Amino acid sequence: MLFNSIGFLIFLPIVFCLYWFIFNKKFQHQNRLLLLASFYFYACWDWRFLFLLIFSIGLDYLSGIKIENSRNNREARFWLTLSIVINLGFLGFFKYYNFFVESFAELMGGFGFKANIWLLNIILPVGISFYTFHGLSYVIDVYKKRIRAERNFTDYAVFVSYFPLLVAGPIERATHLLPQIQRKRVFNYEQAADGMRQILWGFFKKMVIADNCAPLVNQIFDNYQTESPGNLAIGSILFAFQIYGDFSGYSDIALGVSRLFGIELLKNFAFPYFSRDIAEFWRRWHISLSSWFRDYLYIPLGGSKGGLPMKIRNTFIIFLVSGFWHGANWTFIVWGGLNALYFMPLLIMNKNRQNIEVAGQGKLFPTFKEFFQILITFFVTCIAWIFFRAESVTQAYEYIKRICTNGIFSVPNPLPVKVLGLIGFMLVIEWINRERFHGLEIKRFNPWIRRVFYITIIYIILRYANFGNNEFIYFQF
Repeated sequence: MLFNSIGFLIFLPIVFCLYWFIFNKKFQHQNRLLLLASFYFYACWDWRFLFLLIFSIGLDYLSGIKIENSRNNREARFWLTLSIVINLGFLGFFKYYNFFVESFAELMGGFGFKANIWLLNIILPVGISFYTFHGLSYVIDVYKKRIRAERNFTDYAVFVSYFPLLVAGPIERATHLLPQIQRKRVFNYEQAADGMRQILWGFFKKMVIADNCAPLVNQIFDNYQTESPGNLAIGSILFAFQIYGDFSGYSDIALGVSRLFGIELLKNFAFPYFSRDIAEFWRRWHISLSSWFRDYLYIPLGGSKGGLPMKIRNTFIIFLVSGFWHGANWTFIVWGGLNALYFMPLLIMNKNRQNIEVAGQGKLFPTFKEFFQILITFFVTCIAWIFFRAESVTQAYEYIKRICTNGIFSVPNPLPVKVLGLIGFMLVIEWINRERFHGLEIKRFNPWIRRVFYITIIYIILRYANFGNNEFIYFQF
């Protein structure tokens, strides 16, 4: 089920009313409702993979108990390893089987051997990367004694399958979400009202920004060999805003919907295109994934304790793994490696933590230096996004090569004035609210100003939104 579908607009009010008016006597009843609603939400995509989700939930639920009840560390490590191997085994089979087989065949071909390969027509279960990481973080936290194993199956199942975050995150931690599931929730009007504002802004970013950029991006990338350098440059910029509007829009909707049920999810985006360097960008983009890799990969590898060579090695590892997490294509690995290279100068000069506060904090406008840094960071990010969007590394290379011809400064033809105007509108609103929780948090303004603004946003959505039930980009991950 898509957030931007008629079905969800019917589903959400029904679950909301049942949650607060019928099942509100005990939070355990609310949890059972959330679990059934989440299973139905997931089954609407493909009911067959619901059994895979339930198996994953059962595996990690049992593993957590077995780890906690283990008589010694060796036994606990066995159950942890079993859970990790099975979870990553399913993820690897569904997401990476064909990639590894094809890569092996190409390698053998390079040595003059012809390998007979057997490819599978595998459907990728939606959200498998996200709910797998939910489960892995839980069993690791139980093993590290950061959290007690959950004995209530319903509570644990809701933690993994909670429908707002099930298919595209944010990647939650048991230490943050489980305590909220295990206690009584009381309806909070201010929380719910601000959740509605966040939902509205999420729909704007997805249906107005991302879905209007998508056709232009597809047209340019599909015909990159004949497009002018100016069109190719604008195509890379539009894709940057397409993926931002799509994914951060989904996250805003997910967080807003969850707040309607009295549950706060982890913030996943913090206005990343206002970053002044690539380190700040990765603190603000897909925050839940970046922090997951930091806590469960970078730090266990030694983090920053082993001197500069270890920091460089570990940084490359997490960026390459992050790229591979996104998809079974060398383009994602190159994308991760390129971001690691961007990161290196900051890491070597020990400046990767220099921009912690938001740009222009407390001011209406950034300084000239900040503005220049934002532009440079956005430029190098767009170069990396070309690899993320391209179908092959060769295509990405040729795309960038054509941009770098003498016609790079040519005006795109036709110039997408409407889309650029909508992007500009979004950037102005988010810049004004860059120190807030989300882009439409405007409670500090007079009520009549807020109402006019909300009506304006709704009008823009109705006027310019693409109502074609377009899937979210991150469903493929």
